[in-house]
Amino acid sequence: MIPWSRWAAGPKLKGVSTTIPLPPARENPALSAASAKVLRSTLPAVREHAVEITTEFYSSMFAAHPELLDVFNQGNQASGRQRLALASAVVRFAESLLDQSSSEFAPFCQRISHKHVSLGIRAEQYPLVGHYLLNAVRKVLGAAVTHEVVAAWQEAYWLLACQLIAAEARLYERSGVDSSGVWRRWRVTKRQDEAVDAVSFTFVPDDGGTVPDFLPGQYISLAVDLPGGRRQIRQYSLSQGPGRGALRVTVRRVRGTGNAPSGAVSTWLHERVDNDDVVLLGPPAGENTLVGGDDPVVLVSAGIGITPMVSMLDQIARSQPTREVVAAHADRSPQRHALRAEVAHLTGALRSFRQQTWYETGADGPARTGLLEVDAIPLPERATAYLCGPLPFMRHVRDGLLRRGLPAERIRYEVFGPGMLDEPAS
Repeated sequence: MIPWSRWAAGPKLKGVSTTIPLPPARENPALSAASAKVLRSTLPAVREHAVEITTEFYSSMFAAHPELLDVFNQGNQASGRQRLALASAVVRFAESLLDQSSSEFAPFCQRISHKHVSLGIRAEQYPLVGHYLLNAVRKVLGAAVTHEVVAAWQEAYWLLACQLIAAEARLYERSGVDSSGVWRRWRVTKRQDEAVDAVSFTFVPDDGGTVPDFLPGQYISLAVDLPGGRRQIRQYSLSQGPGRGALRVTVRRVRGTGNAPSGAVSTWLHERVDNDDVVLLGPPAGENTLVGGDDPVVLVSAGIGITPMVSMLDQIARSQPTREVVAAHADRSPQRHALRAEVAHLTGALRSFRQQTWYETGADGPARTGLLEVDAIPLPERATAYLCGPLPFMRHVRDGLLRRGLPAERIRYEVFGPGMLDEPAS
């Protein structure tokens, strides 16, 4: 279905050196004093024009390397979310360098590294990004960008790049995957309707090889060729636990509303992919995974965000049936509640399980009508909460749990698409 040859090599870096200019070796990598001074004086201007800079960056890079459009989510490009996210990341990293608090950037670094590994991003691609990003700074800020300014921001960029390259190398090594060959052909062994506009696809390796191990809560990347020749990649949470000899995702079809178009990839999967079809999948990735131990678990989801929660429930039900679990889910209606029957089956094996469900309309049984109420969710002592759903939903739940006294380090979440939970809402 998808020609393998298109993934055999990365983009040609025409006119761009692929030599990685590593910063000076230090026990604790940090900006040089000269670069720190320049960054401090120019950061306000970069912060003010960050979105203009990232807009110019993507525009110029895609014009010179249209093949990279296959890697980036075009929906996020069209909406501007990708530009905003990159602008925020650049500014945050610069601030962390100046404040010598790189731990503040750690969640960004971890999330970006996992996403890059799921896409097969390689170290030799970083010079291309640095080239166009620094050119965008020059173009937007104009005469203010002296040789010293370029040198300082280049040093900052490569501190970030080397941090990401190292993190990604560790992830590739841990998963046993070579960065030049992350994409594998997988065959659909089962397609199953789960709810209105929600379908599960179960995959096995087309070559009969082994299924990679993964952690409950992780996702995989799926690549499709869309009409018109454009390739797109999306990430989908694995919706069953490890150790079942297959990978499964559950995909919600995104239908267009108002000015927002229908989801190109989800529509393609729903309309084109069936049993015995072959697709390309990347390796499991993602940092929002089930923590070991026997402390209580609180799973809070909305809509198709239930998928990683089912993976965690599957794992707990099979390996830790005595572990205390609370599950709270919000959905539009019972008809749109994906994997509902499977949750009921899995939790039958748990000795301590409490469930709450909210539907906007058509509530049945013990389900409640309306929006999820954070204060109503049982919160056992020493619990870790896992969140997945739309960004505004997770912000609301996280704020409520913090208000109730749950420490921030015990609130784990997955954000699909650009953005972080602790960024201000736009």
